[in-house]
Amino acid sequence: MATARYDKPDFWSRKAFSEGYPARSVYKLQEIDEKFRFLKPHTKVLDLGASPGSWTVFVLRKLENTGHITSIDLSPLAKNVRGDNLTFIQGDMTDAAVRERAAALGPYQLVICDAAPATTGNRIIDTSRSTGLVEMAIYYAEAMLNSGGNCVIKVFQGGDQQGLLKKMRGLFAAAKGFKPEACRAESFETYLIGINKK
Repeated sequence: MATARYDKPDFWSRKAFSEGYPARSVYKLQEIDEKFRFLKPHTKVLDLGASPGSWTVFVLRKLENTGHITSIDLSPLAKNVRGDNLTFIQGDMTDAAVRERAAALGPYQLVICDAAPATTGNRIIDTSRSTGLVEMAIYYAEAMLNSGGNCVIKVFQGGDQQGLLKKMRGLFAAAKGFKPEACRAESFETYLIGINKK
């Protein structure tokens, strides 16, 4: 089965480019923030799987030159993604050295993760790889969030979503799934929301 291709820009992609965002994914975070109100000035944010940087740009705009965002990805951010209160760590978020650098810049009030595995088109394999990324993001949230902190983590539906939510409910006062309208209709991604770290 071939990997799905999104060659033709849709409404959200065109809107993102016109508003200075590298990718359409920004509107998923915008919708999540409108619902849960996690992003406030002076927040310290950790953005996992940040490239090309739409979520990072959205956070920078919301912080209004306050707070700080640490962004991590194997790939570089787009050239126009920059800010005095941004630290970018290029590397694998599973590497101990990367985790140490991120921890040194914390603790954080919000962990966001829009990371996705390299997809194969095989839903079982892709979902399994996504689950591994989610588990790593939960590790970051557990290790680096302040008490009362929150997290937003992308997951591919069809895997152990309930098991992941159960784990998050052990760490947060509440944890739930949420699928933004900006997700493509054919996409099987959704987001896990952790509210008020214990």
